[in-house]
Amino acid sequence: MPLSRISSILTAFAVLVSFAMPAVAYDPSNLARVTEEWLAAPHGDYKSPSFTYWNEEGEVPVACAACHSQTGFIDFLGADGSTPGEVNHPAAINAPIGCASCHTSAAHALDSVPFPSGVVVDGLGASATCSVCHQGRQSGDNVMSATEGMDADTVSSDLAFLNVHYGVAAAVMHGSEVRGGFQYPGKTYAGRFAHVPSANTCVACHDAHSTEVEIDGCVACHRGVEDIRDIRTRHLDFDGDGQISGGIHTEIVGLQEQLYAALQTYAAEVADAPIGYATGTFPYFFNDTNADGQISPDEAAFPNRYQNWTPRLLKAAYNYQVSKKDAGAYVHNPAYMLQLLYDSLESLSEQVDLGMSDLRRP
Repeated sequence: MPLSRISSILTAFAVLVSFAMPAVAYDPSNLARVTEEWLAAPHGDYKSPSFTYWNEEGEVPVACAACHSQTGFIDFLGADGSTPGEVNHPAAINAPIGCASCHTSAAHALDSVPFPSGVVVDGLGASATCSVCHQGRQSGDNVMSATEGMDADTVSSDLAFLNVHYGVAAAVMHGSEVRGGFQYPGKTYAGRFAHVPSANTCVACHDAHSTEVEIDGCVACHRGVEDIRDIRTRHLDFDGDGQISGGIHTEIVGLQEQLYAALQTYAAEVADAPIGYATGTFPYFFNDTNADGQISPDEAAFPNRYQNWTPRLLKAAYNYQVSKKDAGAYVHNPAYMLQLLYDSLESLSEQVDLGMSDLRRP
């Protein structure tokens, strides 16, 4: 990164902070280092679609501005003098989430955050600013509302896939408290995953500027592991493969793979239209036109989006997407994720033979 670029970034930071937070304490000797870390991280990636998607329009729309533009986040916080908790106008393009997003008095004071379900979580402290954006845009409540009163296994043209959105760690971490996943009626779900006090906030595990996971604290307690994916404190065979030597991550992945296969079986046999999933391509679920079990680039086109949704299929597919959009669920809230995957499989097994006998629900 050229020094001129760093200088311009730091100047912009100083200007933003000057109106947002009159007195900011920082160590100047660390500023260049943390700026470099930030520039190499997702929040500072000027080329990311997260900050360039709206370039042709010339502005980030109000509905997206809080999380996809620093000026939008400052607007949401009310650090620019506007009403806190809402975005009042479109935001600037090419404006990553930077220093002035978190280093303002308004950001430091933020302690409560509303989630898509309407639940407001209080007492978030240092995790509040992270939770604003890492919660998704849908909840299980939206899925329930969309499917209410419909026959579970009848295809309806009124249904469309509901995408939880991206980076849903906060929703998963709070589990049943915020209902980020679709929670099947009559089931009990894990609430917020309370880790040890020294690892119970976002920045306790993720470096605030690079966002990289700092694993030293993990391996200090979970001795004998070199990869945090090998950690497990629950020793049942949840995915039924007869193995419990790996970490809880392997159990989640095992159930996730089984759920995808179950979605394909149900779609072909009950909804009468083969389905496939394309990672990173909206709206993710497409018609598997040649029924080969894969979605080719030609098939992953919006006109070929999957439309033979039944309520049962939509609910399970929504939970599958939740599991795909929080790759760190094995740390954030493993019990909640295992429950969502198991219950989705159990629901599909009412119509197709899945062999649930070896699976276990936490």
